[in-house]
Order: sequence, then C-alpha cells, then structure tokens
Amino acid sequence: MLFHVSIDADNPKHVAEVFAEIWKGRAVPFPPVAVGSWMAIAGDERNNLIEVYPRGTELVETNGDAQGADGGAPRPHSPTHLAIGTEMTMDQIMAIAGREGWPAKYRKRGGAFGVIELWIEGWRMVEVLTPEMQREYLSLRGAPRPTHTA
Repeated sequence: MLFHVSIDADNPKHVAEVFAEIWKGRAVPFPPVAVGSWMAIAGDERNNLIEVYPRGTELVETNGDAQGADGGAPRPHSPTHLAIGTEMTMDQIMAIAGREGWPAKYRKRGGAFGVIELWIEGWRMVEVLTPEMQREYLSLRGAPRPTHTA
C-alpha cells in the first residue's frame, strides 16, 4: 500500500498545485526536507500525498531523526514515475496539460489498461488514471504478472 511519494521539480509549488487540482485536494509548503518543498494532499481516506522537492534535491542518510537533503546536480530524466488516480475526465486532464504546456497523451499499457502520460514540466512522467482507467487497472488483480528479462 502506498501512502506518499516524493519527486523533484523545477517549480515545486506550481507542480504541487497542479497535482492538488487533479486530485481536488490542496497544496501546502513542506519545509522539513528542503527549503522550497511543497506537497499535494489528496484529502482522500488514505491521506495520499506527493512531496515535491526542488529539482536536484537528493535524500541522504543522517544520524538520529534528522532528515537529510543535499542539492545535487539536476538530472534531466529518471526511470522514477508514479501513477495516480483522479475523478476527472481525460478531456479535463488534457486541458490542464495544454494550459501548462506539458506534453500528454493516452497510452494503453500492455493492451491491459489505459493511462494518460502527463510529462510534468516536460521531463517527469506521471501516469494519470481516470475512473474508467482505474477500473481497468484494478481488474488486473490476480492476473499473472509479466516477467522481465535483463
């Protein structure tokens, strides 16, 4: 079960505000990790949230309970991505993407379920699932998992 995820962005406040809009939640500052960090809170029954740190922030191990963060060199792309659900329609998500100037397109993953690939700030991929797409995704429970070879 996933409760939260953290990503980095060039404009953490704005990215958190867009996630909050998609979730119909809210965005608030999150300074414990790095100055300028924000989080989007879904306001759902699990209190899902996305922490958004300034681009290049790296979490580092520290002694005790302190949270460690270091400003490393920003990297343009990463395999890290997330999939989030929304109550919005595909047209509404595409309108947000258009307003932001962020690339977005519909994709069918393995012929099994659809997602909207939303490229946050043009470089971080997030899969957004509408209610219909969520039903497709959830119907995979118990289905054999694909195997990957290196």
